[in-house]
Parts: sequence; structure tokens; C-alpha cells
Amino acid sequence: MANSPQAKKRARQNERRFAVNKARRSRIRTFLRTVEEAIAGGDQAAAAAALKAAQPELMRGVTKGILHKNTVARKISRLSKRVKALG
Repeated sequence: MANSPQAKKRARQNERRFAVNKARRSRIRTFLRTVEEAIAGGDQAAAAAALKAAQPELMRGVTKGILHKNTVARKISRLSKRVKALG
């Protein structure tokens, strides 16, 4: 358990950051799920629209330090390839 005032403060800050990051990660996963569902449904227009909406959210995850840049690049690349294959 944290004893010094600085360690106590860091513990409080970590809790807050964890909550914010968890919410952001959940939001990103929701966007990804909508893309996956559109792909599974076979609707290319809906899948393309969902992917277009998900891309900025994924990139925001990179700038906020939740996801690695290459991870997001790989996800976007693979999703866009699957959306393109629908047509």
C-alpha cells in the first residue's frame, strides 16, 4: 500500500487514468464490433461506412497511448481488405 503522499497521489491518478482508458478501449471495441457485424452481414456499403467511422476512433486510441500505432495500422488494413473483398 502507498505510504508517502506522492505514492498516494500516484495511486489516485492511476485509478482515474485506468477508468478513462478502459472507457476509450471499450468505445474502440464497440466501433470494431459494428464493422465486424456489417462484414458478417455481407453489406459492403454498411461495412465501409462503419469502417470509415471506426478509423478516427482507432487513431485516437494511438494518440492517447491506448493502442500501438502498428497494431491499429494492421487492424485497419485487414478490415479494409475484408470490406473490399465483399464487393
